[in-house]
Amino acid sequence: MTEKERKACPMAEIEPLKPTGKIAGFPVRPGFYLSDGASVVPDGVNFTLHSFYATYCELCLFHRGEQQPYAVLPIPETFRIGNTYSIIVFGLNICEFEYAYRLDGPHDPARGLLFDREKFLLDPYARAVTGQSQWGVRSAPGVAYHSRVVHSNFDWGDFREPHIPFQDMVIYETHVRGFTKHPSSGVRHPGTFDGLMEKLPYLLELGVNAVELMPVFEFDEMEDDRVVDGKPLYNYWGYNTVCFFAPNTSYTAAIEYNREGDELKKLIRALNAHGIEVIMDVVFNHTAEGDEHGPFFSFKGLDNNIYYMLTPDGKYYNFSGCGNTLNCNHPMVRDFILDCLRHWVVEYRVDGFRFDLATILGRAPDGGPLASPPLLESLAFDPILGKVKLIAEAWDAGGLYQVGSFPSWNRWAEWNGKYRDDLRRFLKGDGGVAAAAVQRILGSPDLYPPDSRQNASVNFLTCHDGFPLYDLYAYNEKHNEQNGWNNTDGSNDNASWNCGAEGETDDPAVNGLRDRLRKNAMAVLLCSRGAAMFLAGDEFGNTQFGNNNPYCQDNEISWLDWTRLEQFEGLFAFTKGMIALRRAHPVLRGTTAPAAAQYPDTSLHNGTAWNDAVDGETRQIGVLFTGRDTQGERDDFVFLALNVHWEEHGQQLPSLPVGFCWRRAADTAARDPLAPEGTFDGSHVTLAPRSVQVLVGEPCPA
Repeated sequence: MTEKERKACPMAEIEPLKPTGKIAGFPVRPGFYLSDGASVVPDGVNFTLHSFYATYCELCLFHRGEQQPYAVLPIPETFRIGNTYSIIVFGLNICEFEYAYRLDGPHDPARGLLFDREKFLLDPYARAVTGQSQWGVRSAPGVAYHSRVVHSNFDWGDFREPHIPFQDMVIYETHVRGFTKHPSSGVRHPGTFDGLMEKLPYLLELGVNAVELMPVFEFDEMEDDRVVDGKPLYNYWGYNTVCFFAPNTSYTAAIEYNREGDELKKLIRALNAHGIEVIMDVVFNHTAEGDEHGPFFSFKGLDNNIYYMLTPDGKYYNFSGCGNTLNCNHPMVRDFILDCLRHWVVEYRVDGFRFDLATILGRAPDGGPLASPPLLESLAFDPILGKVKLIAEAWDAGGLYQVGSFPSWNRWAEWNGKYRDDLRRFLKGDGGVAAAAVQRILGSPDLYPPDSRQNASVNFLTCHDGFPLYDLYAYNEKHNEQNGWNNTDGSNDNASWNCGAEGETDDPAVNGLRDRLRKNAMAVLLCSRGAAMFLAGDEFGNTQFGNNNPYCQDNEISWLDWTRLEQFEGLFAFTKGMIALRRAHPVLRGTTAPAAAQYPDTSLHNGTAWNDAVDGETRQIGVLFTGRDTQGERDDFVFLALNVHWEEHGQQLPSLPVGFCWRRAADTAARDPLAPEGTFDGSHVTLAPRSVQVLVGEPCPA
């Protein structure tokens, strides 16, 4: 570049940022309006906040742990563009302060406007929140949430996401605290992100390839804390978000001042490096501010009538069942949610999201369902989110149920609640549900037509909400008395069966039947097309003692008891074996290249070969999956045989091409379910009462 060119190029004369004035003794200048929240800039910190109706905004700076600000900086009107305030404050050391805002504006509750200049407000874009770091400790009266500035310099190295195909996923839903909090976990840092990472060898042995974490946004476990029968009860699950951009600091093994999130990032990096994706359970349907009687710390003081759905008289709609409902399809809220998800993908490399009560994300400001919700469409086509999984819990507390009809743009998947309900009933022997059970096993093509909704069904029989697998076959009724609501909370419709005795029993016949039913459930789940998901601990008989709604139980009811891993080692070995079988046979997960033998992709053989008849009394199903094997080198045949009847039945197997023979790979009625003994003539099997067999077509032995 010549001297003349250098002089003509403004880049050659860039100067560092300089203050344009002083406020409260601090050098300041207008900030970067497109940079939300608080971020480090050369020699200072940039603060940006949006409010549509505010008439005044001031930035409050606090020494760490103090409640009265040491500095208050009114943000000049000249530092405002549109509805955005932005200021750079020079000379700040991010390790030495916390911050909050105070806003003024109209106070008219009937119109939903609640501005209060006396209230300290948490930055909704805060990357870290103070006052939540010690689990189970309530803040003193008058203590407000503050934000900390986080310096993002985490080294991801040559990080690469696994990008596991949707239908290949085996998802393990778990709670960060509950996974290792029990003394039997044997980890150095129980109840933390580090504690979960210590269990990585276990997850690898089990064979799951995705971990779905229940909420890790900063939440308030002390919301509605109480004592019942001498036990403290908290909001343990965490479905009450305080801040959407900040990780829960009480889940860390060490204090992470101004580098909050590093421990979670290390966990995600380690899991991904070993081929395990991380799905975050996110809660955009409501916040911890509750209704008009709830706390006031963020959105209520920013733009209450924008962020929340309000009735015509300024009250809160409650489609979430938790006091308020986020107004997700308002343009400002829509942008906020999109910014948040982008943050978790870019800063944390999250592989996917499960959206709690996701039908709320498709409601209009008046609560009515939208045919093409702008938010859901934006998330479906956003370039930053282009490769992450988007999984909807396609219902809400307001009665909107959209399983099979959730607006998807062939991008959204769903927790398949109908899979859970239909298979639970069929597997315990109910009549009239065989036809539905067949559809669920085949990937629910009646709900998700393959030509328009590929990769849409997350199949599950258990999740955090309801009975775990052990309790599903140990209890007819819920036992939620310890929640303190006289057993009125939680679902009354569990489609469970206690096998003849309620709860724990010494009866070997009952316990033997229960063990078989649990293995039946695992076998069918892992031999169904679509993604598979189960609740952590199901693989070794973890129990909630009949509690089907332990949202408040931060104790042995919710924590995984790792001593049961040895007690139920047979169930663990079977689950591990079925995951390996699923991994080895892609025809179980979805449609593959067609078989050279020209067999159909799937076919029914209910009792006799090629019998696809189903009626109200059908309790025996045979499903043949056919295609090419994992390497695409030869035909692959897997036969799933279910007998949920209380009587023995014979099953005729469809004949295989010349050179192929059937091998029994699993029989839940056998002493060794993964190496069944006994005679087998190659064309028929005998299905014991309430049992499942899996057979694999292989080249005949020489």
